[in-house]
Amino acid sequence: MAKLTVTEGPNIGQEFQFDGGRCSVGRIEDCDIVLNHGSISRQHAAFTLVAGAWKLEDLGSQNGTIVNDQRIQSCLIKSACTIQFGQVITRFEPGPEIALQTSQPHEQTTFSVPSMAAAGVNPDDIKTIGKTINGVFSEFGRVIVGQQQVAQELLIAIAAGGHCLMIGLPGLAKTLMVSTLAQILKLQFKRVQFTPDLMPSDIIGTDILDVDEQGKRSFRFIKGPVFTNMLLADEINRTPPKTQAALLEAMQEKQVTASNQLFKLPPPFFVLATQNPLEQEGTYPLPEAQLDRFMFNILVDYPDAEEEEQIVMATTTRKKVELNQLLSADDLVRIQAIVRDLPVSPHVVKYATRLVRMTRPKSDEAPDFIRQYVHCGAGPRAAQCLVLGAKARAVLQGRVNVSCGDVRAIALPVLRHRLFTNFTADSEGVTADDIVARLLEKAPEPSAKDY
Repeated sequence: MAKLTVTEGPNIGQEFQFDGGRCSVGRIEDCDIVLNHGSISRQHAAFTLVAGAWKLEDLGSQNGTIVNDQRIQSCLIKSACTIQFGQVITRFEPGPEIALQTSQPHEQTTFSVPSMAAAGVNPDDIKTIGKTINGVFSEFGRVIVGQQQVAQELLIAIAAGGHCLMIGLPGLAKTLMVSTLAQILKLQFKRVQFTPDLMPSDIIGTDILDVDEQGKRSFRFIKGPVFTNMLLADEINRTPPKTQAALLEAMQEKQVTASNQLFKLPPPFFVLATQNPLEQEGTYPLPEAQLDRFMFNILVDYPDAEEEEQIVMATTTRKKVELNQLLSADDLVRIQAIVRDLPVSPHVVKYATRLVRMTRPKSDEAPDFIRQYVHCGAGPRAAQCLVLGAKARAVLQGRVNVSCGDVRAIALPVLRHRLFTNFTADSEGVTADDIVARLLEKAPEPSAKDY
């Protein structure tokens, strides 16, 4: 019989006991364990008894699930530990029978993983990063109420050296999220409002005629707002493709070519673009080539009722929050290097590649619903983003092992803008998110026969 005891939060000392099956944790009465607090999502997490352990899985909660000071998406628990759901802290005891259970022998496949020592990765550094990132989330929550999933995806993309396209309705604090992260990470931040009359030179920079004291004339290049660490391209679809394309070289090569000269952008460099999905009049859809340059497509949704009340209370006073700067540009460059150096098993790479190949209608591996609803699937860059994002997710959580679960956790933001649905899907209301969700259920992890 497992036991969960509230140690900090509402109803301190309350105990919940459960055994076998699945036990859900959340704010609504339908959950097996009800924690009535504003930081708890409606369906927050779930316990499932597996062979010799309890599996704890976060159900996409807004404020996350933390086990022994480490944010988790899914983990196995075999001994007593501290679990934090949102802002509610509990003590979990798996029960004496867990220690006595012996799992049945079963066939296992061993996969060779490159050693971390050979790759130059220090596990202690990764654990330190995980603790620091928890502090980043806490600082972020002082300004932004909820939206923890968005913050996680933004930080994963930043750690992997990728760019993000944020899609959400006006007034959901997309710009504030980006500027808040820039302050916490101590990055140079610039914002460009994209308009129909914006020119490429307004982003990259332009030459001006310079006259010195002797009257000698020469052209001098004045750098544009792209020369920064974090560039917010606000409403990027409001400018014509000619101007949108001005960012292609900067996003891919981290450099700008102007006046027959090559200018390197200051590391680290990120483009975080926003887009309004509702108003389409006077807009220019992003070309597929530029969409593919964005590592993540992040959807920003409405807050729930309690979060919206907190937002109104916090933003209708004169009180200002002074944020602590927890990282610097140099720190992020080091984190990006650690993410690149972190070894990953062929098992994870094969799974990520399989997911991507299954999105292509003409592939032999594609399931029937892909052939029915998808016009064009994802390219190799999607598999690169899945593996890099999985590695970044593991590092930010202080883990040295990259699993297929990490790949599944970021599959939606990686694939949703790389799948192009056909008329059949549009007429039946089938979205890219629906297709990716079905794909994750259909795609099996590699087994021994795959090697």
